[in-house]
Amino acid sequence: MRGRRTSDPRKAAEAAFRAATARRPEGPAAPAAPAAPGARESVTLRIDSAVLEHFQKDGPGWQDRINEALKALIAR
Repeated sequence: MRGRRTSDPRKAAEAAFRAATARRPEGPAAPAAPAAPGARESVTLRIDSAVLEHFQKDGPGWQDRINEALKALIAR
């Protein structure tokens, strides 16, 4: 003879589902940390193939060359 269950499996499953899918209250956003001087950030950038070929023709370091060219433009 089997023992009697003390809880309803359906109610337990529904409670677990509610707990897993409930939205948690959002607190205030954490302030962004200031970037360190000279820090770099990885991005995806779409540029013309001719521009890419121009910077890649001298070999490795082409990303640094693009960065230097852009920094020169904003320093004007």
